[in-house]
Amino acid sequence: MTPVLAVEGLNKRFGAVVAADNLTISIPAGQKVSLIGANGAGKTTFVNLVTGYLKPDSGKIELEGRAIGKQSPRDVARLGISRSFQIPQLFIELTAAENVIVAISGTKAVPLSFTSPAEAQDRREQALVLLDRLGLRAYADRPVSELAGGVRKLVDIAMAMARRPHLLLLDEPTSGVSAEEKFSTMDRVIQAVTKEAGTIVFVEHDMDIVTRYADRVLAFYSGRILADGEPDVVLKDADVRRYVTGGAR
Repeated sequence: MTPVLAVEGLNKRFGAVVAADNLTISIPAGQKVSLIGANGAGKTTFVNLVTGYLKPDSGKIELEGRAIGKQSPRDVARLGISRSFQIPQLFIELTAAENVIVAISGTKAVPLSFTSPAEAQDRREQALVLLDRLGLRAYADRPVSELAGGVRKLVDIAMAMARRPHLLLLDEPTSGVSAEEKFSTMDRVIQAVTKEAGTIVFVEHDMDIVTRYADRVLAFYSGRILADGEPDVVLKDADVRRYVTGGAR
């Protein structure tokens, strides 16, 4: 079966810094994969390469067998990959619902127009459904500028879900969320996005989140994959303990 995402011999350098070192990764449909590694290990570079924000120096990137390595971020999103950001990319002067409506409108052939009340109402209802799945209905009509960091993260994820992607990439989905709320927040995220994207790749520094929610872990170090496998196996790997988790597990 063709994997949802396949990269082969992927390389990216920034001067003397090797950000992606001959990466070869295949992710089948339905997996929940966590990317771990210290800051600068290559996790975000990998996400940026897959989503078109960076172009590889060499190597292949395929979405369901289709080459996407030269596509723009807009075209990659149109083909079926969506992402959230470590720092949410939101319009802070708009409400949570309006932000999601903007994302929904970006998926439509016909742009949003205030002269079409029926279309505008339909998109609002779609936005409210997405917000409700993430437990955000109460925040729908509040400006983003008034929302806490954790709520902004979830609004950003709702926007990423608007395209109903084949693959959803989440950059630190629980950052900015309190320790007491991290599991309940991630429960909502996983339950919500699984309805729209059965294949999820998430960057995460919290090993409790990784152990609880990932089917598979890719441990990055200096642009390479140190270990690839089930969480319990990867987190016990000697190199992962030395270079990634600091012997925490």
